[in-house]
Amino acid sequence: MKNKILMASIFAAATLFTVAGCSSNQAVKTNDGKTIVTDGKPEVDDDTGLVSYENAETGKTEQINRDQVKSMNELKN
Repeated sequence: MKNKILMASIFAAATLFTVAGCSSNQAVKTNDGKTIVTDGKPEVDDDTGLVSYENAETGKTEQINRDQVKSMNELKN
């Protein structure tokens, strides 16, 4: 019984570290020259035209209109 719990715990930890390792920071450049560093990949809502992202500096989830975004690029970690 203890062996099954141990194996399940190891599997859960490995899965968590794998998922956490996949997210990379992105640089969102706006038309007015600002650069926003995001934690993970921004999500684009095609219905509303909004780009949702987690601001890497503040940790807050924010949105920007897709028309205000010039480019989105993955940052090398």
